[in-house]
Amino acid sequence: MEVAAAVAVRGLRAGCSRRHCGAGFERKWHLQSKETSLRFCSTRMTLDNINKPAIDRIIRVDHAGEYGANRIYAGQMAVLGRTTVGPVIQQMWDQEKDHLKKFNELMVRFRVRPTILLPFWNVTGFALGAGTALLGREGAMACTVAVEESIAEHYNNQIRTLMEEDPEKYKELLQIIKKFRDEELEHHDVGLDHNAELAPAYSLLKIAIQIGCKAAIFLSERI
Repeated sequence: MEVAAAVAVRGLRAGCSRRHCGAGFERKWHLQSKETSLRFCSTRMTLDNINKPAIDRIIRVDHAGEYGANRIYAGQMAVLGRTTVGPVIQQMWDQEKDHLKKFNELMVRFRVRPTILLPFWNVTGFALGAGTALLGREGAMACTVAVEESIAEHYNNQIRTLMEEDPEKYKELLQIIKKFRDEELEHHDVGLDHNAELAPAYSLLKIAIQIGCKAAIFLSERI
């Protein structure tokens, strides 16, 4: 948990502004619902010179993760879409849609096959989102905190791998992963700001969801 917290602090970017409010701070989040726009200089990353097996695993699992996140938010919106927290969930979902679109493009560009488990993640992702939303807005936000923390940690592991191999060659992919990592951490903090820790059995719920996330990552990289 200490490692995850450190990751969250390091990865956080200017997604919020703080202003003094009594004894603490009130965070104002500015989630971008518009389509993610990423522009890069010329890159040396081609099918001929990359570590194809490693890039296949990275793109495949990241595509699966963003697909699953989309299904989780779809489940949450099905239950809480008409409540006061609906617009907050919708804004986070809009960013996840942009992430998924980018990984769809990368899969075509680098000829990566998707995991065969997508139909399973389709069902389980929606069920997880809807099920935790049935616990109330706190339950939905607890799910968001657990999932986004796991994804951000996974993205950080990928960043380290690519940096160790060749940061210049993989500059484009590193930019994408870093940007998405920061947005996932923003979602994580939005969840905390919306009382995720008040969810029933928060600690147990978070641990269970994160165990599931680790299993999903392991399987999606390989199958």
